[in-house]
Amino acid sequence: MYNSKKQSGFTLVEIAIVLVIIGLLLGGILKGQELINSARVRNLADQNSGVQAAYYGFIDRFRQVPGDWLEADADAGIGVAITSPVAGANTGNGRIDEGSWEEASAVWEQLSKAGFIQGNYVGGGTAANYTDGTRAPINAFNGNLLLARSQDFLTADDVVSTTRRLSLVIGDNIPVKIARELDVKVDDSNPHSGILRLAPDTGGAVDFAPVSESTSANCVAAAGTTYDIATDAQNCNLVFLY
Repeated sequence: MYNSKKQSGFTLVEIAIVLVIIGLLLGGILKGQELINSARVRNLADQNSGVQAAYYGFIDRFRQVPGDWLEADADAGIGVAITSPVAGANTGNGRIDEGSWEEASAVWEQLSKAGFIQGNYVGGGTAANYTDGTRAPINAFNGNLLLARSQDFLTADDVVSTTRRLSLVIGDNIPVKIARELDVKVDDSNPHSGILRLAPDTGGAVDFAPVSESTSANCVAAAGTTYDIATDAQNCNLVFLY
């Protein structure tokens, strides 16, 4: 007997078209995320370049180290009111001292008020208030930058450095995949060597804890020479050595 009812459902051609559309959408989403990540990596690299240029430009203009220049003299030299650093044992010794939150925050105040970086930062920082949004610039992941002489970076086998160097902490909250991509882009891809190093995880013997620490202990693999992408850690911190 002849069946006059039409068959319901999709044809193979229609299913193929749907699958192609889904594939294009997924490909676009993944490509978009890749472009976003690449932009964030470039932003971190550009931030470092900008800070480095501002730091040395300030020294070239004023013959003083930003952050170390006593506020009374900086007032006159820059021509605007400066709040820190006030007179201290190491102020004016030609470097941004380890552990000195006042000098670390004064870096950004003096650089911004002299027109070398964007923003309007205030000095007088302490470990408790350095991250309040008025003391220092932030990275693309809302982590605080910090420029000072410190030991807050790793050497071989996850060992905290015993040698202090002028360095830029580029801030925590950085996913490990972004950290690795940045290291590949600007350095040697090793978290323990080169000009870009991983900051120690919480509890390390560092000068500017907690700002200069990695919140996650899973940013590097057990072998210690590669970033641990498998853990997908979201709170890594990196340090550029100057």
